[in-house]
Amino acid sequence: MMTDTEIRIKGAEALRHSLGMVEAERFISLILREPFDYTEWRQNLFEDSEIADVSAAAMRLREKAKTEN
Repeated sequence: MMTDTEIRIKGAEALRHSLGMVEAERFISLILREPFDYTEWRQNLFEDSEIADVSAAAMRLREKAKTEN
């Protein structure tokens, strides 16, 4: 199990890698600026998506990550 510090570091790295430095900072600012229920947000994130579409997008991201490393 990771420590809280390790999770924060890996999370920040993931945001920077995924969004870039500027958008990662904007994302963090958005989260801190307004009341936010992460669990509710995640539950509703894909409600209008088909499972096959979500799966295909995840597989594309996985393949992209493999080629970048």
